[in-house]
Amino acid sequence: MAKEEKDKKGGKPQGGKPSPEEIAARKKAKQAQKQAEEVADEGPQQPAPPARLIEHYRARVVPALQQKFGYKNVLAVPRLEKIIISMGLGKFATSGGDGKANFEKAEKELSVIAGQKPLRTKAKKSVANFKVREGMETGLKVTLRGNRMYEFLDRVLTLAIPRVKDFRGLSPSGFDRAGNYNFGFNEQTVFPEVDSAGITFQQGMNITMVTTASKPEEGRELLKQFGFPFREDEKK
Repeated sequence: MAKEEKDKKGGKPQGGKPSPEEIAARKKAKQAQKQAEEVADEGPQQPAPPARLIEHYRARVVPALQQKFGYKNVLAVPRLEKIIISMGLGKFATSGGDGKANFEKAEKELSVIAGQKPLRTKAKKSVANFKVREGMETGLKVTLRGNRMYEFLDRVLTLAIPRVKDFRGLSPSGFDRAGNYNFGFNEQTVFPEVDSAGITFQQGMNITMVTTASKPEEGRELLKQFGFPFREDEKK
């Protein structure tokens, strides 16, 4: 009897369940509190600052290239268009057993390195000698543009390359006729984002610097101005 009287005083029916009006009021209060917390957490909204190498390109690279090649229009100055990172993982695709797990681990490591989820590449045709079937997933690829591209390049130049053992400079012969440059790393541990203690296999990768240059010497000078450490004693 005392419980029933208490329930009546609290505005609840005798069964102890809240009324529909009370449920609606509680729900409305929770939504208002959530919105208030979100506004407080957001703080002032400001655009992210441009990557360091973007400012470097505008302030130093463009004037240097204009002076060397005589570009009158700033838009004609070669620039980085995109960076493509690729891994060949056919050995895991055809090995069976732990092959699938190793493929997925390499995929996670490349995601950490690039800061972007990679795309799985598939074989375009079957190769019986290598046990490769058409459509089989044999590698990974990431295409970086904009701020993310420049941030990755910054890490390559300041963190990854200095960690390469017995490094003697990048080969200047990796340019194609259009001024794009290809180079690679033999292992993923040159990137500090990858935990070397958890590495169970070494995996190399190829990196392609796609530029808007029209000649190899223009692409070479562009990357040199960014700080690429090319070997000077090798025939170009």
